[in-house]
Amino acid sequence: MDKKSKILFGVMGILIIASIGATYWRIMIKKDYVIEASVDCDPYSEACFVWECDPESDVEGESCTGDPEEDIWYFKIARRNASRIPLCDPNTDENCQPFLCDDPSDAEAGGEEECEEELCTEENMEGYYATSCNDPVAFTEENPIEEEDAEEEIGEDVICEESDEECLLEEKFAGDEAVEDEAVCEGNECIEDVEVSEDETETE
Repeated sequence: MDKKSKILFGVMGILIIASIGATYWRIMIKKDYVIEASVDCDPYSEACFVWECDPESDVEGESCTGDPEEDIWYFKIARRNASRIPLCDPNTDENCQPFLCDDPSDAEAGGEEECEEELCTEENMEGYYATSCNDPVAFTEENPIEEEDAEEEIGEDVICEESDEECLLEEKFAGDEAVEDEAVCEGNECIEDVEVSEDETETE
């Protein structure tokens, strides 16, 4: 092997080692790559991918169980840079949202460019093994939210309307109780102050 061949192989070896090192640094150390995952989607407000079980299949994970929550799944595709994904488990931590993107337009607040969500369209439906696309308007009409569920979601933030006498009475009653408790508390403080002053007078 002549001198030129040795130099050529040496340069190629250095380039290969440098390429492997740079890839290892980017993937393993910096985690500079994008992860794609299927995440839950809200069918009331988003055009979700719809996956339905196969009633003729015996394969676990594809066959029907009889539970609508398991037999039908509304999902969307989320992509995020691996370095920004927190190390938490959504199954055990309710506050864990690993694919929740920051606002990409606000760089000062930590906006992310490599973070996006993809909803269902007729063009990309088959690529993600979805059986159909969800129409949020039609889904809301077919599955209206019950009043009890809506009240639970609103909770203490319910604002009474002038025509809702029952709600206004409950609000007034709650306000009267608060005022009464405050008055009693202030009265007790006054009584305690009087008793203390009387004890000091007797001691003198």
